[in-house]
Amino acid sequence: VGNRSSLRSVSTCARFVTHSDCGKPGARYQRAMNRTAKTLAAIAFLALPLGGCVVVPDSPNVEGRPWAQGTPVPLGQPVLVGDVAVTAKRIVEDSRCPINARCVWAGRLIVETRIDGAGWRDTANITLGESYGTHGQVVALVDAGPDKMTSPELQPGQYRFTFADAKDPG
Repeated sequence: VGNRSSLRSVSTCARFVTHSDCGKPGARYQRAMNRTAKTLAAIAFLALPLGGCVVVPDSPNVEGRPWAQGTPVPLGQPVLVGDVAVTAKRIVEDSRCPINARCVWAGRLIVETRIDGAGWRDTANITLGESYGTHGQVVALVDAGPDKMTSPELQPGQYRFTFADAKDPG
């Protein structure tokens, strides 16, 4: 009977630690630590799918309250255009002909623009007078001010942009 008991403890010991550790003073502690590690690994594995859960808002997620469509806004201020919030982020190019000069080419104004929809975000360079489509939405930069002059040079904070829903005929 004593041999059976010894065999059982040896086989139990062999399942959790190397055979050379059986009978050593720390073997029982080591078995307990192995069980704890396996339990924690199982809990982490089961909790993994929950980490992928995301709340998708049903409206654009922007900082600050968006202005109404048609409102001239400065850089960094969102404006609501249809179902999206549009924010002019920076001037990429302003080669418009100054109103107090004669030019061969009218030039153009290009604005890096962030477009926020329900659960998505896009960034695009939009040219004054042109439209940009994304996620079923079409946004146009319809006006920008002030008009460019030969001097002084416009500073980024002086610009105001007007965006509109290009799908809306009005």
